[in-house]
Amino acid sequence: MKMKKIRCEWAGSDPAYFKYHDKEWGVPAHNDRKLFEMLVLEGAQAGLSWITILKKRENYKNVFDNFKPEIVAKYKSKKINNLLTNAGIVRNKLKINSAVINAKAFILIQKEFGSFDKYIWSFVNDKPIKNKWKNLKELPPSTPLSDKISKDLKKRGFKFVGSTICYSFMQAVGIVNDHLTKCFRYNLK
Repeated sequence: MKMKKIRCEWAGSDPAYFKYHDKEWGVPAHNDRKLFEMLVLEGAQAGLSWITILKKRENYKNVFDNFKPEIVAKYKSKKINNLLTNAGIVRNKLKINSAVINAKAFILIQKEFGSFDKYIWSFVNDKPIKNKWKNLKELPPSTPLSDKISKDLKKRGFKFVGSTICYSFMQAVGIVNDHLTKCFRYNLK
């Protein structure tokens, strides 16, 4: 008899959630393109459910040039207007414009630090924070660290990077391991 995997409750029952939870969420990411992708997606998610974004993720990859910041940074009004008519993504002008603005700021950080990876991981001295939450109610929407990162990103010109979005980003890219202690992914490597 096969044992059922115990997952974090937020993973629900949707196969897209299972795949994201089991393979990606909380796994330390160090690739700048991946980090930019997650910044764009977390910003797009603001006010929406994460499953909405997961189901649109492939469309985002296609229309946002595989999240290459050097290309997204050059988007002009014609491209932005085309994106606003694309039902495959969240058609919010502020969120789309923020992706372009953030791509420019992202590139400046790459130039200053050598990579966005070096910059963002410096906030935790390159070592993920491993929390010991037993249930979903314990997970905070933000932390003093996400406040600090949010403040620094905003100072550098980023948009849609409030503390809650930053904390979700930190969870997504493994800066924080917030898998519940009972979850089979808690002791991930």
